[in-house]
Amino acid sequence: MKKIFLSIALFSLVVSCKDDYLDIKQEGQTEASSFFKTQEDAMQATSAIYSFLRSWENSAFPYQFVFGVPADDVVKGSNPGDSAFINVYDNFTYTVSDEGVRGYWIGQWQAVNRTNQVITHVPAIQMDTTLKNRLIAESRMLRAYFYFNLVRIYGGVPIYDKVEAVYEKPRNSVEEVYNFIISDLIAAAEVLPQTYPSSDLGRVTKGAALGLLSKVYLYKKDWQKAYETSNQVIAMGYNLDPDFNHLFRPAGEFGSESVFEVNCQCSSQYGGSQYAQVQGVRNQFGWGFFTPSNALENAFEAGDIRKELTILRNGETTPEGDLIAMGDPLSVTTFNQKVYVPKALNNSACDYGSIQNIRILRFAEILLINAEAANELGNTSTATTNLNKVRTRATLPGTTATTQATLRTAIWHERRVELALEGDRFVDLVRTGQAATVLAPYGFKAGKNEVFPIPLDAMDQSHGAFTQNPGY
Repeated sequence: MKKIFLSIALFSLVVSCKDDYLDIKQEGQTEASSFFKTQEDAMQATSAIYSFLRSWENSAFPYQFVFGVPADDVVKGSNPGDSAFINVYDNFTYTVSDEGVRGYWIGQWQAVNRTNQVITHVPAIQMDTTLKNRLIAESRMLRAYFYFNLVRIYGGVPIYDKVEAVYEKPRNSVEEVYNFIISDLIAAAEVLPQTYPSSDLGRVTKGAALGLLSKVYLYKKDWQKAYETSNQVIAMGYNLDPDFNHLFRPAGEFGSESVFEVNCQCSSQYGGSQYAQVQGVRNQFGWGFFTPSNALENAFEAGDIRKELTILRNGETTPEGDLIAMGDPLSVTTFNQKVYVPKALNNSACDYGSIQNIRILRFAEILLINAEAANELGNTSTATTNLNKVRTRATLPGTTATTQATLRTAIWHERRVELALEGDRFVDLVRTGQAATVLAPYGFKAGKNEVFPIPLDAMDQSHGAFTQNPGY
């Protein structure tokens, strides 16, 4: 099933990574001492970080196991017998030995190591100084993103700010990890440009660093900084795409709403991405996994255009003219329309949907971050204004919420339907303290399932440096 992968044997950072090997070249390992010599080496090493963003671990099955299926908005998909092992993520019965828990952990550490290779070795290369500083800033921004994933899924993790000879540090606290992320993002934002030429689309920008920073402050409940930082992003000239369908089609990639987006164009060097394939319409475009739940369907208000532009149904004809086949009667009948690539645009050189970019951070979310922070600061006017901008695009009337409490609930709801199937629902429920109530019917246990376990082999190979998360 899996076609695009990063071998565990290449990198298990906590297990065996040394500073004399570098996971850059797809054809194998390269000794760092003989690699980091030229400007081209620096560029190639940084490109290896970006290639991970589209990888199996970061965007396909392991990612969906921890960010997707545990939420109430996503079900396993496909048919009941296909990859039934995924069900443990829906009913919270995964264990320390589960391969998905382990796969996402290993993948994120592979990515952290790639960033640290650049941050550690590129400063010594004789090359264009401006480019050098930018590549280091890009790497720090991306390191912050990977650490943000780790801390939200596993809680406190070891902090590695450079290549190490031995990787057996104890876990840092959640607060220490967040502070490390913030320092990386602030440093990156000071250097990164606001835009790139078309040949470099997909590289992280100043707006991406500040946008992610505002989201980090939101998770820390530092409302003032979340408000101020999201205001900086709002002032940069981003805009909502007026057409919600266009936003997620290839023609809408890197548009006015794009703050942080992964370039997944099919190429001879990196292949494509399986992000869209694993979720595509079963037996027509893809495998049919990670599909919208009935709970999500019922969450949309009457008249919300996002409902039918988020949920793709058997038997419908898309706005682009593709008839969605009725398919296997034992399989699910609805799919994630946000990953749909029209048949006429699909690049057959790679798997289905490989041209579908991954939207990690959109301007709509920046508006909702700003609205939530403003509301918590008592600024209900600004909160209402930015919430309503998102609602207006969805052809909905302005919110009827008028108090801080009702507006808070309205903003949380708007995040659910605006960002549906984009990987935010589960961690949002945890962040806002709703998980224990909303997910209890699925088996969620408060005090345990807010985070996932540290994988068993990582625990064993830490030689006692790690403590396990409660309840596992």
